[in-house]
Amino acid sequence: MPFPLPLALAIYVTIWWIVLFAVLPLGVRSAEEAGEERPEGTDPGAPVAPQLGKKAALTTVIAAIVFALVAVAAKYLIP
Repeated sequence: MPFPLPLALAIYVTIWWIVLFAVLPLGVRSAEEAGEERPEGTDPGAPVAPQLGKKAALTTVIAAIVFALVAVAAKYLIP
């Protein structure tokens, strides 16, 4: 591994958060778009089913792939 473990963890966590913000909007539908009735006082743009567990799992897989690419680039491409 081209990085010490604490640095590798910091890089992975940073990549994970960046990927999470890219994945969060995928498949989100508001109550208005879904044609569902919404309770009084709720925001019309609030998601009906955000599926956060599925998005966290997808984020973890994508972040691992991106981290692996960064580690390979750091090991072989950077002198």
